[in-house]
Amino acid sequence: MTADNRQVGQSASLWAQLRAVAGRGPAPYALILAYAAVVSALLLLNPTTGLGTDMVVVLFLLLMFIIYRAPTMLAFKLTLGTILLAVVMPVFGVLNPFYIDVVTKAGMFAALALGLNVVVGFAGLLDLGYVAFFAVGAYLWGIFSTPQISNIVPGMEPLHGSWFWLFLAIGLAVGAFFGVLLGLPVLRLRGDYLAIVTLGLGEVIRVLATNLDRPINITNGAQGIKDVGRPPLFVEPVFQALGMTISRVQEYQLYFYFLVLLVLALTVFVVHRLNDSRIGRAWTAIREDETAAIAMGIPLVRMKLLAFAVGASFAGTMGVIFSALQTFINPPTFDLLRSIGILSMVILGGMGSIPGTMLGAVIVTLLDLQLLPRIAGELAALQRRGVPIPSWFDPAQYQRLLFGLLLVIMMIFRPEGLLPEDRRRQELHHDEPEPAPESKTSSAVPESAQSVEG
Repeated sequence: MTADNRQVGQSASLWAQLRAVAGRGPAPYALILAYAAVVSALLLLNPTTGLGTDMVVVLFLLLMFIIYRAPTMLAFKLTLGTILLAVVMPVFGVLNPFYIDVVTKAGMFAALALGLNVVVGFAGLLDLGYVAFFAVGAYLWGIFSTPQISNIVPGMEPLHGSWFWLFLAIGLAVGAFFGVLLGLPVLRLRGDYLAIVTLGLGEVIRVLATNLDRPINITNGAQGIKDVGRPPLFVEPVFQALGMTISRVQEYQLYFYFLVLLVLALTVFVVHRLNDSRIGRAWTAIREDETAAIAMGIPLVRMKLLAFAVGASFAGTMGVIFSALQTFINPPTFDLLRSIGILSMVILGGMGSIPGTMLGAVIVTLLDLQLLPRIAGELAALQRRGVPIPSWFDPAQYQRLLFGLLLVIMMIFRPEGLLPEDRRRQELHHDEPEPAPESKTSSAVPESAQSVEG
C-alpha cells in the first residue's frame, strides 16, 4: 500500500466508523424511519409549490435509494418503500398535482434509461438514436386512437381507450422489432462509428414523423397529433370508498402515476434477471472484448440484436404511455436532445448499474423539469427586486449551461457515475484500496463474467 493510500485510509476511518455505528443493530431502522417521518410530514403539511418543497421532494426521492442501500431486512425495505410510494406520494399528489406529474415523468424516464442501459451499459453498444423507439410507441397509439387512422384505413374509427392495455404489449413488440431493424445494419460497427450511425437512424424516424403527412396523412406532419386517447378510468369507486373527492384530471394523474410505477417495477425485475443470467454475462463479455467473446463461443450477432430488441421494447411501451399521458405528440418531442438526455441519465448514474441508472434518471428529470427552472425563476425575481444581478444576465437562458457544468464537474470528480457497477469502479480506481463488497448482487456480475471469459 502506498503512502497516499494510507493517508486516504486514515482520513476515511472516521467516516467508516460512523457508517459502522449507523449500520449496526436497530440504528439503521431508527434512522431511516425518522428520516421518512420527517420528510413525509414536511411534504404533507406544506404542499405549496416552491423551491423549499422542491428540495423536500428531492429528499423524498433520495430516500428510496437510501432504503435500497441501507443494511436492513428486505421485508422492511419493501414495506417502507410501498408505504411511501403507494400512500404518502399519492396523498401529496392530491394536495399538489404539479409534483405528482413530475414524479410520474421521473419514473417514465427511469424506465427509458434502464432500457438504454441494457444497450449501452450491459452490451457496450453506444446508441444515440434510442428516442426513435420511444417515438414509434408514441405514434403507434397516437395514430390508432385518433382519427388519423381513418387516413390510413378508410372507414376505420379510432380505437376505444380500452385498447390501450393491448397496445402496451403491441408497443413492446413493435419497439423490439424496430430495435432489431436498427441493430442489423450496425452489427459490424463499434465505438464512434456505431454512435454516428445510430444517431442518423434515430433522426430518420423523426424526419419521417415530420414528413409523413403526404401523399397520405399518417403522422399529421409537424403539427403533431392531438387528443390522443386515454384508457378508461376504473378507480373512482376506490376513491369514493376512501371518502376522497378529486377531479377527473387528478384521477388520471394518480392513474398514470401507479401505471408508471408498475411498469417501472416490471422493468427493474426483467433487467435485473437478464443481468444475472447467461445472456447478461454474454453481454458483459461482448462489452469487454468482442474478439474474446467470439472465441468463447458467444453468438455475437444474436446477443447484439437481443440487446437492441430488449432496450427498444421498453422504449416502445413507455412511448404508448407517454402519448396517452400527454394526449399530444409532435416530432420535436423526439429530437436528438431527448436521446442525449436519456444517455446522460445512464452516464450520470453509472453505466451498467440498475440503481445508478434510476438515480441518474431521477436527478436529470428533476433538474430539467423542476429545479433549474425554479432556480432561474428565483434569480429573475431577485433581479426584479433590485438585487445587483447584471441586466444582461437572463437566468432562463443559462439553465442548460448550468446543467452542462454540473455534468462536467461530475465527470471530472466521479467519472464512474454516482452508483457505479463494481466492475467499472474497479477499472477506474484500480490503484485505490478495494472497498468492501456491499451487495451480493453487484459482486455476482464480475465473477460470472470471469467465468464466461475464462
